[in-house]
Amino acid sequence: METFVAGEMKQMTIRTFKDLPLSPQVMKSIEELGFTELFPIQAEVMLPLLEGKDIIGQAQTGTGKTAAFGVPMVERTNPQERAVQGLVLLPTRELAVQVAEQLGIFGKHRGIKVLAVYGGEPVQKQVHALARGIQIVVGTPGRVIDLLERGTLNLSHVEILVLDEADRMLDMGFIEDIEYILSRVPRQRQTSLFSATIDQSVLNVCYRYMKNPEKKLVSKDEIAVTQISQYYMVVNPHSKFASLRGILDENHIGRAIIFCRRRTETSIVADKLRRQGYDAKALHAGFTQPQRDQVINAFKNGRLRFLVATDVAARGLDIDGITHIINYDMPEDALIYFHRIGRTGRMGREGTAISLVGYGEIAGLDQIKALTKTNIEEIEQNLIVAPHL
Repeated sequence: METFVAGEMKQMTIRTFKDLPLSPQVMKSIEELGFTELFPIQAEVMLPLLEGKDIIGQAQTGTGKTAAFGVPMVERTNPQERAVQGLVLLPTRELAVQVAEQLGIFGKHRGIKVLAVYGGEPVQKQVHALARGIQIVVGTPGRVIDLLERGTLNLSHVEILVLDEADRMLDMGFIEDIEYILSRVPRQRQTSLFSATIDQSVLNVCYRYMKNPEKKLVSKDEIAVTQISQYYMVVNPHSKFASLRGILDENHIGRAIIFCRRRTETSIVADKLRRQGYDAKALHAGFTQPQRDQVINAFKNGRLRFLVATDVAARGLDIDGITHIINYDMPEDALIYFHRIGRTGRMGREGTAISLVGYGEIAGLDQIKALTKTNIEEIEQNLIVAPHL
């Protein structure tokens, strides 16, 4: 993988930890762990993080993600300064302990002190540890706020912030806690966010709190893209609905999610489909919980074939047997495309993703192509594209 190396180092291939500009102390820890080759997410993000850039990384637990952000963090932390310089937020106690242990190992030869803070344990032990001097805090939002309000955790010197497992933190309702913590951290800082899935609610956090973040997608970490056949069709925006009908008529589609960008469009498309005899209903954020449950259960149980949804409404949907994803509107951000199509091709089955690309959406398609090595094939209108027929 080619990238630019920090400072005056020339363009080179980054494949191993030795290719990175790391101090002898950090390299010693890495060698003791037996790490040599870089995992894909590490090869994508470690150099930009070492350079101080903000990063959005899409990767699941177990892909080498902790080293991807942890090694640059300990490398850029000053062991001579007793203040907290690095903060990692995570959704659970277990993850906080695990990540803190790994960061402690990465930074031990540099003298970097790392502390895990989380609920379910007496707070005084963590208070005493902070008083002795800690450079990196790894914690759950609730306990971090508790320590802030006690006046025992000072975040005014934080230069590096990591939001890990961001989608899970949002699912667990931590958004207000995260925003409060971010309000207590200096604006001049490096921020990185890692998430197994990237949807609009995750991106909203990124856009509010990050500076020109680089997006790093390791697509195989989220979805087996080899199992998903991807197609696109360039269409006149005024004939999108006719193109959608052609796709539905010519392909034997079992169950599909049809994604629209706005809630008004989901209702319009679903109503037009129903009036023309298609088994379709809308799903958007304006639904009450009972309404949402009714539509999702009908779709999940096979009583409904076509779900017309916005990205926000489809958050958390995990339904087997979805054969097709149809992008009626291209997403506002390229990363959301992979979040959408990941809802098909599950459990080893094949799936198909078809995008209707209006003339004004071609630039967005080019951004998606730039993020993935998988082929997205252009098709003509009404061509049968289901690979499993």
